[in-house]
Order: sequence, then structure tokens, then C-alpha cells
Amino acid sequence: MAILDPEGTMLFSRRSPVLRQGLLADAVITGVTGLVMFFGASVLASLLELPEALLRYAGLALLPFVAYVTYVATRERLHRPAVWAVILINALWVAAGIVLLLSGWIAPNALGAVFVIVQALAVAVFADIQYLGVRRSMTTIA
Repeated sequence: MAILDPEGTMLFSRRSPVLRQGLLADAVITGVTGLVMFFGASVLASLLELPEALLRYAGLALLPFVAYVTYVATRERLHRPAVWAVILINALWVAAGIVLLLSGWIAPNALGAVFVIVQALAVAVFADIQYLGVRRSMTTIA
């Protein structure tokens, strides 16, 4: 039996502080990362040997995601499809980082490669925490 809001959207049947805190932490850290990448693209590009445009536009692309995650995390009841969308987008970001490094499309120095890898790992951790929160928010109906 699913819990639905008045519009028919599936809600979680139990509250999970882990899920909400994971979403909020994702929004804050991703927001800081996006702003640093956007405003510091030229400095980062020279330090990491990553394309300045890639850093700037990737940082810019993170900002609407941050707004969405913040919106999702601050609702009184978390909507399942919205949370799953965050987890999916995080998983895609991780995959994109790995593909970017392995494809040869960029040629970062060692520090640049570490930057991409650490960012992918951090996002994977957020996705994992959010998934754990989803699992804790669901109840088994016998």
C-alpha cells in the first residue's frame, strides 16, 4: 500500500533523517563545488590542466541541480520520484566523470585526474547515503 499526496504522487511511508540530511548535504557541498568551478574556472583550469570551459559550464550546470535538491529536501514529506531522480542524476554524474577520464577527451595532470576522481567518489557517497535513506524510509506491508 503506497501513501499518496493529493496529486497522487507517491510519498515515503516513514521519515528518514538520513535521507533528508543526505539530500541537504548534497545540496550544500554541490552548491559550493558548483560556485567554485564556475567562478574559479580559470584558476582551476591552470592548476588541473582541465579545460576552462568544461569547469565553468559544469559548475553552472550544478546550480539548477542544487536548487532542485534543496527543494526536494525541504518538503514536509519527501516524494519518491523526486528523490529517485536525485539519486539517478548523481549516478549519471559519477559515470560521466569516469567516462571523461577514460575516454581521452581531456588530458588533465595528476591533480586534475584526482579532482575528477574525488568529485565522482563524493557524489557516489551522496547517492549511496540517499539510497540508504530511501531503504530506511520504506516499510514492508505484510
